[in-house]
Amino acid sequence: MTEPVSGVVVGEDGLARCPWGLSTPDYVAYHDGEWGVPVHGDDALFERVCLEAFQSGLSWITILRRREGFRTAFDGFKIDAVAAFTDEDKARLLADAGIIRNRAKIDAAVANAAAARLVRDTRDGGLDALIWSFAPDPATRPAPRTAADVPATTAESVALAKDLKKRGFRFVGPTTAYALMQACGLVNDHLADCAAR
Repeated sequence: MTEPVSGVVVGEDGLARCPWGLSTPDYVAYHDGEWGVPVHGDDALFERVCLEAFQSGLSWITILRRREGFRTAFDGFKIDAVAAFTDEDKARLLADAGIIRNRAKIDAAVANAAAARLVRDTRDGGLDALIWSFAPDPATRPAPRTAADVPATTAESVALAKDLKKRGFRFVGPTTAYALMQACGLVNDHLADCAAR
C-alpha cells in the first residue's frame, strides 16, 4: 500500500481508497459498496440509526461483524416489530452473544422504534423524509482531500440530532448523527481521489 499526497491509500488491487477502507477485508467491502451510498426507506434508515447508536463508544468493525446477528435479533429492524418488543424481548437481547449486550442501547433501540413509528405515522415521507431533510447541498461541500478534512460533526448533524431527540430518539448525538449521514449517503466523505467517490 502506498499513500499519495491526496490522502488516499492504494491497495494491492490498484484502487485508491480512503485510508480506513483498507484496514480489514470487512472494511474494504463496506467502504467500496456501502458507505456513502444513499439509503432510503424507513426500516432501512431505522436499522442504520440503531447500528450507529450501538456503535457509540465502540469501533465500527465491531458492529459490522455483528450486523447479521443484530438483524436476526431485531426482526430485520422492522419498525413495527421492534416497537412491540416487550421486557421478555429485551431480556432475550441481553442474553444474545451475537449483538452488543448493552441494556441502555437495547432500551434505546426499542424507544427509537416507537419514535420512528410516530414519525412515519405523522410526517409526510416518514423517517426517510425527516432524515434526508437534513442533507446539505453537495455543492456547498468540497470533497475532502485527507482524513483531517472530514469533520466529526456539522451544523446539519447537530440539527438532525436535536430534531431526533425532540422526537424521542436516544443515542443520537451530533457525532452519531454525522456518522449516520456519512454511512447513508447524505454526505459524501470519500476522499477526493478515492475510487468509491
